[in-house]
Amino acid sequence: QTPLKKTNALIAQMGVTFVNAYVPSALCCPSRASILTGKYPHNHHVVNNTLEGNCSSKLWQKIQEPYTFPALLKTMCGYQTFFAGKYLNEYGAEDAGGVGHVPPGWSFWYALEKNSKYYNYTLSVNGKARRHGENYSVDYLTDVLANMSLDFLEYKSNFEPFFMMISTPAPHSPWTAAPQYKKSFQNVSAPRNSNFNIHGKNKHWLIRQAKTPMTNSSIQFLDDAYRKRWQTLLSVDDLIEKLVKKLELNGELDNTYIFYTSDNGFHTGQFSLPIDKRQLYEFDIKVPLLVRGPGIKPNQTNKMLVANIDLGPTILDIAGYDLNKTQMDGMSLLPLLTGDKNVTWRSDFLVEYQGEGYNGSDPTCPGLGPGVTHCFPDCVCEDSYNNTYACVRTLSTSWDLQYCEFDDREVFVEVYNLTADPHQINNIAKTIDQEILEKMNYRLMMLQSCSGATCRTPGVFDPGYRFDPRLMFSNHGVRARRFSAQSL
Repeated sequence: QTPLKKTNALIAQMGVTFVNAYVPSALCCPSRASILTGKYPHNHHVVNNTLEGNCSSKLWQKIQEPYTFPALLKTMCGYQTFFAGKYLNEYGAEDAGGVGHVPPGWSFWYALEKNSKYYNYTLSVNGKARRHGENYSVDYLTDVLANMSLDFLEYKSNFEPFFMMISTPAPHSPWTAAPQYKKSFQNVSAPRNSNFNIHGKNKHWLIRQAKTPMTNSSIQFLDDAYRKRWQTLLSVDDLIEKLVKKLELNGELDNTYIFYTSDNGFHTGQFSLPIDKRQLYEFDIKVPLLVRGPGIKPNQTNKMLVANIDLGPTILDIAGYDLNKTQMDGMSLLPLLTGDKNVTWRSDFLVEYQGEGYNGSDPTCPGLGPGVTHCFPDCVCEDSYNNTYACVRTLSTSWDLQYCEFDDREVFVEVYNLTADPHQINNIAKTIDQEILEKMNYRLMMLQSCSGATCRTPGVFDPGYRFDPRLMFSNHGVRARRFSAQSL
């Protein structure tokens, strides 16, 4: 059972499914900024979903927006560009130009003010505010986005190539399904993998504090959320079917690339965390990525390690733009899409997140003190100031590993061998070979300070990797010393 049957038939079965696609930061705004810029968060500086965290701030508009891949597509490659849906969580904020601000690079702009909604929202239509109410046939956002997209395909110029970015908030909360789908999936509940509703022992303190086992009301809540998310995706599935049919009708389907992906994963009950994202585990950082288009053979699966920072470079590469002229950290997926056998690919990439908390203590959780946020009943908090971490996620012929360090008092380290432990239950930081730990720590520091081409250097398990432990104590002294002094 899946809510995306048509998407699967029209994109996955007609093209390639990347089974190891990730986001460097499992939160909407940093992740969307990575898609647009092709950069890791430490290079685009969007750290969370607030204006202070650089989400759609004036600084972002000035420094990053002019160099996003759509801006380059429009100005350098002559594309007509179309955007519809959720842009960045704080888009439209008064302090950052309101809905009158249309980012450079878009010929047609239909962007949602602020965060996810399905009814009662405002769109910026090329910089002019348009209010929508709660009448399903004219206001349900997923369908409105579908109709605007079909209109664009109907009336666009046929003399210029086109690029469309359709960004549905679904399946984001508030999970309002279209009326015809409200009764769907009545018997569906969240997956019960081996990490469901267990205590996150050997994990950092935020995970350890979750109440285990969860209460019946928490379980009912997360199952309900899971079902409603699926229901909202049925309208996304309809949107994709309409678009593919329209491209076919226009005679453009065979020379159009279609990418389907998401900005982050989501957990429902793993390690007794009811619902959210922003954790370092597979269920939050892994996303779907399906691509069909010219030169892509149908029904393929690709196991290479790919990330959302690769989308911009890929699309620019398809458009014939020289990637050396960009400051992007990602790599073009085009050789993987077309089945190039001689391609050398990365064996690792960086995951980074800066925790978000606020100064007061949470009323549901006074015992935890200030700095926590996104708390549920039973005092399960999903984020905090020191939920700040960086990881190297490694996937090579011989290793499937994740190495993470927390920027907290404990300098907590988590390491997982996903070959033996795909659900990341056992943290092996204390038992893994010390030499591997040191190499991973060194690699993490290199990636955390990388930019552009240096983000694509060989990982620890690549044949080309060079490890010079002396460097650990010269340029990045403090963290490395603190790390090696720790008794692992």
